[in-house]
Amino acid sequence: MDKKHLIRVSKRLSRHLRHAPGDIGITLTSDGWVEVGTLLAALRRDGLPLTRNQLAEVVEGNDKQRFAFDESGSRIRASQGHSVDVDLALPGATPPGVLYHGTVSRFLSAITHEGLRPMSRHAVHLSANVETARTVGGRRGVPVVLLVDAADMAAAGHEFQVSANGVWLTAAVPPEFLRRLP
Repeated sequence: MDKKHLIRVSKRLSRHLRHAPGDIGITLTSDGWVEVGTLLAALRRDGLPLTRNQLAEVVEGNDKQRFAFDESGSRIRASQGHSVDVDLALPGATPPGVLYHGTVSRFLSAITHEGLRPMSRHAVHLSANVETARTVGGRRGVPVVLLVDAADMAAAGHEFQVSANGVWLTAAVPPEFLRRLP
């Protein structure tokens, strides 16, 4: 599968496994899974015929590892980023001392006053490195990278989880734990 098609399929999977499963007539389990055969049939009815091997190529080739198969390979889900009600049942994790968040300058005023909030998602997404945060922020304009004092947050009782693809998740980041990187 060429890169352009891989990206197109990945975007469709993101839409249906994170935000709008009903649009193609699938239902996610309470922890976000759907049977591979059910997904493939729904995608085919929706005009995107994929083989099981092509789906595996998208899952394995996605640069952000947004999707995962279960241990048996019979079910698939998005690793994080859902706006639909799912519980990924991720265990709590001790974060590194600092984490990062990428955004754009037009949101800085609100972030300075309110901190980072999940908005339409279930959790705030943080990365373990500046480069990833810069890439995420750059999707919507000139990126601004915020340093999150994760150690102090954890010491203050804030909980963290880490998804299968290494994205750090927390309910919110109060402004006192944020600092803009130059």
